[in-house]
Amino acid sequence: MIRILHSVSYMSRGGIETMLMNYYRNIDRTKVQFDFLCNSNLHGAYDEEILSMGGRIFRTPGFSPLKRRAYKKYMRELFEAHPEYQIVEAHNGPLGRYAMKAAKDSNIPIRIYHAHGADLRFDLKWPIKYYCMKMLKYSMNKHFVCSEKAGRFYMGDDVIDRGDFHFIPNAIAIENFLFSKTMRDNLRKEFHLEDKLVIGHIGRLSPQKNHKFILDTFAELHRINAKTHLVLVGDGEWHDLVVNKIKSLGLTENVTLTGSIPNPQDWYQAFDLFFMPSLWEGLPVTGVEAQASDLPCVFSSAVTQEVALSDKTEFISLDQPREYWVRRLNDIIMHLPPRRDMTSTITQKHYNIKEEAKYLQNLYLDFYEKAKQGC
Repeated sequence: MIRILHSVSYMSRGGIETMLMNYYRNIDRTKVQFDFLCNSNLHGAYDEEILSMGGRIFRTPGFSPLKRRAYKKYMRELFEAHPEYQIVEAHNGPLGRYAMKAAKDSNIPIRIYHAHGADLRFDLKWPIKYYCMKMLKYSMNKHFVCSEKAGRFYMGDDVIDRGDFHFIPNAIAIENFLFSKTMRDNLRKEFHLEDKLVIGHIGRLSPQKNHKFILDTFAELHRINAKTHLVLVGDGEWHDLVVNKIKSLGLTENVTLTGSIPNPQDWYQAFDLFFMPSLWEGLPVTGVEAQASDLPCVFSSAVTQEVALSDKTEFISLDQPREYWVRRLNDIIMHLPPRRDMTSTITQKHYNIKEEAKYLQNLYLDFYEKAKQGC
């Protein structure tokens, strides 16, 4: 058995972490085991499950420039104590450079950078992130991408144009998302939504997901269609802002906030439309999940169109006037087609985790054998 060390922030229920857990649950753990290098002291929602499956969780001092020496020392000692790690895979955006550089310094032969996003937001850490992104190429030697857009952003056109990458789709366990009328009816009854047209969003309450836009757009939609109801599944740093925004718009009775819940996927059954006007995305797992439930999906054009797997997806520019968004949402939700079984479509598009986990497993094993042979 080989062990793969994945560098992450912490194992919350975010999109990257959920993708990793999908692969972890479906990979043959007698051949490949996952361990996690967390760069935060926060407890992760997946921690107990990881430990129960034989995984390990390590916690570094973090990425702060003030902790740079402590991080380098921790990583050096970690690799000295665990020579079994021959493959390290980073999922930390530009800050993944820290793990890649530490692995290179310790002569780890396989250093995979996994590109998930396609945007570098301007904030106080922007100079550090920009520097790290530009330096990534000097320490990674394998390239994983969730989409071509993410690959071009982090690895450059040359890597993608010469085909020096592996496409690792944000695959899902399809059976968990197929439409269930029974689940739909039960959930809508529990939350008193039986006669509502439900607009849904699943995602972290954060600037990236554009909840201000979601709420402002829904407020106008609700004015012209009183049967509409908005459900926001997730939690995050924007929780208080979102709550206050709902109150200021007078939508307390028309918006449901679930917070962080163990089975967010159940809500796809209750939704009538999935709404994701993100400011940026790589390839969102939730977009794949929503289509597996055969929901109509409306994305912003900032979301890569590679996420479009069904004929019920639409992309709208954030530069379009809000009236256009409202009109399109209302048109779609007033003409809902029957929900279908999407197993065949999702599998054909390479998003069935049972098939894709085999592919990833074989990649790791191949990398490992070639590293042993000095290839």
